[in-house]
Amino acid sequence: MARGNQGQAVFRDDHDRRRFLDVLGEASGKTGWRVHAYVLMGNHYHLLLETPEGNLVTGMKWLQGTYTQRFNSRHEVFGHLFQGRYKAVVIDGGVPGYFEVVGTYIHLNPVRAGLIRPGREPLRGYRWSSYPEYLRRAGLGPEWLCRERVLADPARHPEWEARWKGLRRGWYVGDEGFLDQLKARLGKLVAGKRRESHAGGARRAHGEAGARQLLAVGLKALGLRAGDVAALSKGAPEKTALAWWLRERTTVSLRWASEELGMGHYTRVSQAVSRLQRKPGRKLERLKRLLLEAEVEHG
Repeated sequence: MARGNQGQAVFRDDHDRRRFLDVLGEASGKTGWRVHAYVLMGNHYHLLLETPEGNLVTGMKWLQGTYTQRFNSRHEVFGHLFQGRYKAVVIDGGVPGYFEVVGTYIHLNPVRAGLIRPGREPLRGYRWSSYPEYLRRAGLGPEWLCRERVLADPARHPEWEARWKGLRRGWYVGDEGFLDQLKARLGKLVAGKRRESHAGGARRAHGEAGARQLLAVGLKALGLRAGDVAALSKGAPEKTALAWWLRERTTVSLRWASEELGMGHYTRVSQAVSRLQRKPGRKLERLKRLLLEAEVEHG
């Protein structure tokens, strides 16, 4: 979860809320996240995420950074939107019940905030949580929302208030055995063991490896070989289209994309993304179409 800087609103209206959900969907596609539940409040939000690729830090940086940019641009403001680093609580997914406990905690936020009056208003009346989506038929709603895990996870723990207290104030949700596992892992990190596998560089390398695979697909789609890229000018349409594609489909940095494509200063990548989104022109539209077709072909 994350709160607005100095308690300020991070969603001023429904347009902002829709935009955040759009960015969340984009983040899910870029990172492989499984989003199990969410709720958007006035000055904060909660997400129940599963990160198969262990890329929470990279993904959250992109999620909050991208939403902040779009929020600031729309409202013509600048500066930090969120209050420091987000808060992350680790959940024991191996024991039945914990997913439902956390999902219910998230969905009941509007009730605790007084936005929904129990007995007078249905919880599904609050549009900006995943709860209404849980009530819809399968196949409807956002493609990136995974409802199955929470629905198939019946809670076996009656002491929900105690679990929620730990969720609000603690750093994990699970039993004593899960706590022992976390302590053991942290002990290894402090002692210097497995440091490399948890280092930012290792995770970054993982993301860059995926981006290189995507780049290889893109080069083939545009009829280019790896060696051909260096011979193109820094602002060549092919480089512009590839830069846009890498930034749209991965979380690699502007600097990495500019170095990989030989585009010079990294701001060229940012300009390429803007150009493809606003006024691409015929040639760039054709290159964009080739990349998207290759994406469909390669799944």
